[in-house]
Amino acid sequence: MICDEPISALDVSVQAQVITLLKQLQVECGLTYLFIAHDLSMVRVICDRMAVMYLGSIVELGTVEQVYDQPIHPYTQALVSANPLPDPVAERARARQMIRGEINSPINVKPGCLFASRCPHVMEKCRTVTPVTRELGGSDRRVACHLMEH
Repeated sequence: MICDEPISALDVSVQAQVITLLKQLQVECGLTYLFIAHDLSMVRVICDRMAVMYLGSIVELGTVEQVYDQPIHPYTQALVSANPLPDPVAERARARQMIRGEINSPINVKPGCLFASRCPHVMEKCRTVTPVTRELGGSDRRVACHLMEH
């Protein structure tokens, strides 16, 4: 079942009800979801695997635990840091990774990494060579970033 932003415009309590219903149907009917959302904390609740996309390209893929708990790609790291922590003390103490810079045109695609104009770790290679999606450590985790080449 494809769920494209199924809870994005809903009140938090209604979001919880929808997620509970989706989880229940998943178990009872053996459903598989393609759950498309900007809220990674909700993706974490409903999914087993997660793919993070930037301008239509997958930049990181793996289990929810791998991607959410140990993000590697700089875009994934920034997205995860934007999700609030349930502990108010820890939330106030942590540093956020802000995404700065201009978004590349999705129509006039330039060579190189799509995230290069916004990446805090950009190298010259990032501006000219499109990164290859690499499998990490013999697992089914994949990341498209030149930082993984070192």
